[in-house]
Amino acid sequence: MIAQQRFSLMPTVVKNLLIINGLFFMGMISIRSTFGVDITDWLGLYFPASDSFIPSQLVTHMFMHGNLGHIASNMIMLWFLGSAMENYWGSQRFLIYYILTGLGASALQIAVNSYEYYSLAASIPSDNLETVISEGAALIEQGYNYTDSTMGALNRLLNTPMVGASGAVFGVLLAFGMTFPNQVIYLNFFFPIKAKYFVIGYGLLELYNGFSTSNSGIAHFAHLGGMLFGFLLIRRWRKTRYL
Repeated sequence: MIAQQRFSLMPTVVKNLLIINGLFFMGMISIRSTFGVDITDWLGLYFPASDSFIPSQLVTHMFMHGNLGHIASNMIMLWFLGSAMENYWGSQRFLIYYILTGLGASALQIAVNSYEYYSLAASIPSDNLETVISEGAALIEQGYNYTDSTMGALNRLLNTPMVGASGAVFGVLLAFGMTFPNQVIYLNFFFPIKAKYFVIGYGLLELYNGFSTSNSGIAHFAHLGGMLFGFLLIRRWRKTRYL
């Protein structure tokens, strides 16, 4: 069943998510400029094999962003697509969906990183592996990395946190495409395309980028994870008549 409620341009959950993300971003900038401390080191999501990982990062990383462009693009998509879905589903169901797809995004990215981690660790001498584990974090902190490509890739994986609401936002994008498949979206405010084709195209692009640009600094598989878990969750809800 779908909740019936009056349409709102800024529904409750979306509004509060925008506020929380904004506060986290302003807090990160303020603390960094005032105290020289980067709270991303605590709140961003590190790979579980890293010494910097703590379980709470699975949630807190969804409210951290790297720069103004990063948060702006995510929050615009969250407002535009999330408002439609919260109005349609109701606030409680939308919040559950948002959090679960964010966690699902992290799960897929960690799974992909785990495969990469064990592949890299198996391909370098044990002494080099110990060097990366013991010294790599300090090197990244100073803005450097190993010249050896394998050691450098392993060090980035272990000591570069993932931040952003993108996984959950991509889950919301998937939900919008499944719920309103024929709704027209205007790319760059000019080119019309139906939501279902936009979602399929974006998903294929992320899949391609995930395999072809592994060192881009963008967690493409987290985006795909948000879409995948969103698809599975919606299918489950429809099957159980929760939707």
